[in-house]
Amino acid sequence: MKATIERAVLLRSLGHVQSVVERRNTIPILSNVLIEAAAGGGLRLMATDLDLQIVETVDAAVDQPGAITVSAHTLFDIARKLPEGSQVVLTAAEGKVQIVAGRARFNLQTLPRDDFPVIAEGELPHRFSLPATTLKTIIDRTRFAISTEETRYYLNGIFLHVAEDGSAGPVLKAAATDGHRLARVTVPQPDGASGMPDVIVPRKCVAELRKLLDEVDGSVEVSLSATKIRFDFGAAILTSKLIDGTFPDYSRVIPTANDKLLKLDPRSFMQGVDRVATIASDKTRAVKMALDRDKVTLSVTSPENGTASEEVPGDYAAQGLEIGFNARYLMDILGQIEGDLVEVHLADAGAPTLIRENDESQALYVLMPMRV
Repeated sequence: MKATIERAVLLRSLGHVQSVVERRNTIPILSNVLIEAAAGGGLRLMATDLDLQIVETVDAAVDQPGAITVSAHTLFDIARKLPEGSQVVLTAAEGKVQIVAGRARFNLQTLPRDDFPVIAEGELPHRFSLPATTLKTIIDRTRFAISTEETRYYLNGIFLHVAEDGSAGPVLKAAATDGHRLARVTVPQPDGASGMPDVIVPRKCVAELRKLLDEVDGSVEVSLSATKIRFDFGAAILTSKLIDGTFPDYSRVIPTANDKLLKLDPRSFMQGVDRVATIASDKTRAVKMALDRDKVTLSVTSPENGTASEEVPGDYAAQGLEIGFNARYLMDILGQIEGDLVEVHLADAGAPTLIRENDESQALYVLMPMRV
């Protein structure tokens, strides 16, 4: 194999594929990226961890077609340090690949192309297209609530399902929860999504997908079955196994009868929470909210550090209430609110609290209170 590629093109593509590769691998070939040079020109780069796979096709001049696998992280580090604007020549023969750019020359070990594993996609009967901006919204508004607890593996991703939503008609819903907070986004159901199975997209796939979306302006083709999902960006294709589990019926924890309504500016509220939480103990991060007519008093009491309090103006006309929340969780939710007003729907100190921009917003959040 012999091919010539621009350093910037190689670096960008390796940046996408090498992040799928785990740093520690018991199977040596999984540390490698597969590079295939096609007879008609162009390079195809591929990496996998057996659950997630990325394939990207880039422009390159090919003198001799062929395929090799080489350490993904090593090749990425080399490409990163090569001079800007340089042409990179890859030449492979007899178990080695030579990389030449300007005066720099590297010889790396390779492993046989035939040993490289490929995820068999099988049939992906459900296909639809989503604008990149919509996919970004879905991910950004929900992923902070994905659980990291391995024992409840079925919460380690974003749950996607279609539903009928009254006057809104057919919709696609995305939800994530860790048992302490819930985030849900609702978007119009795309053509072709009708009848798709309920699926849980794993956390690592979500992270890689979000990185790729930063470089896409148009739409992304989504294909899925009950066990796999594929995102097609044109030049890049991301394929992932889905989490084999049942996501809980999260609709049961979304409160519908919270009759105490607090309206306030999300920015000043978030800054107030952040300030008083400075002295909160790392374990609990608890902040107390005392609600009175048109004001909220935020306070933290820490046995080690002392006390802090701050008053935040708000629109509140219901009966007084004291309730506690994890400051980090509360700030994560407030950070997703783009408007100048956030609605906090409360019931009592022990009931789930509903947070949203208004009743027409795509996203809603549920936060469980803490004892303080």
